[in-house]
Amino acid sequence: MSDKPYVWQMIKEAVESLGGKASYSEIKDYIWRKYGEVNESTINCQIIVCTVNHPSRIHYPENKKPRVASSRYDFLFSTGRGRVELYDPEKHGVWEIRRDEYGKLVVAQAGLEEHPEVEMSGEITEEERELLFPVESHLRDFIANNIGAITVNGHRLKLYVDEDGRDGVEYPTDVGPIDILALDEEDNFVVFELKLSRGADKAMGQLSRYMGWVKRNLSKGKKVKGVIVAKSVDEKLKYAASIIPDISLFEYELNFKIREVGIDESDERTGNSR
Repeated sequence: MSDKPYVWQMIKEAVESLGGKASYSEIKDYIWRKYGEVNESTINCQIIVCTVNHPSRIHYPENKKPRVASSRYDFLFSTGRGRVELYDPEKHGVWEIRRDEYGKLVVAQAGLEEHPEVEMSGEITEEERELLFPVESHLRDFIANNIGAITVNGHRLKLYVDEDGRDGVEYPTDVGPIDILALDEEDNFVVFELKLSRGADKAMGQLSRYMGWVKRNLSKGKKVKGVIVAKSVDEKLKYAASIIPDISLFEYELNFKIREVGIDESDERTGNSR
């Protein structure tokens, strides 16, 4: 039986020993020097799990319920660019995992609205981005929550979960986060890339990178398929997909309803509209 502490305990020890601040690389070097071989991916995942302001921490089993950041897994604060420091509520504010108005788990500072940082790209205006990014988040959640009802090449899907318990929503890789990583009925990998603006052909380049990373790091001989979900699939994307094997294209539709609500009691009784 190993005498090694849990990885999260190694991480805490490393940051404390390094003066309360450290980079991911410094933490890993400390752990490897003291404890020998420890899986690099596990260290990276556990750093995210224990970082109170990291938006992806909610995808790990330790953080699947709303709570204030005061548990044993809440001891790091991200200062950006792959660096963390020991979490101090008096300095950093009180952070929590909570549900937003749509019931989605989010990471936020207590008493403040959630403001996720998003890398903006694509041929859309700033006003369109303000609308589309929340839609993308909810589209991603909708697909993830209903993944079992989706078929790709005739096979139903399930959400991928890795050995650390991390699910496939916004799955981290060395080439960027995968929107959704799933498995089909034969345990082949299916990589989803969501594009809310018109389906630009550069989406194919992003998807190809993610598929290549999965093939090299996770597939173990299984097939890797790709799916692009766009509001409208243009001809350039169709041409690109036609010569790349195992790529499927999907379009999504939004359906909103709006109705007037009466301000005066008389409006509600009579059904008058203004």
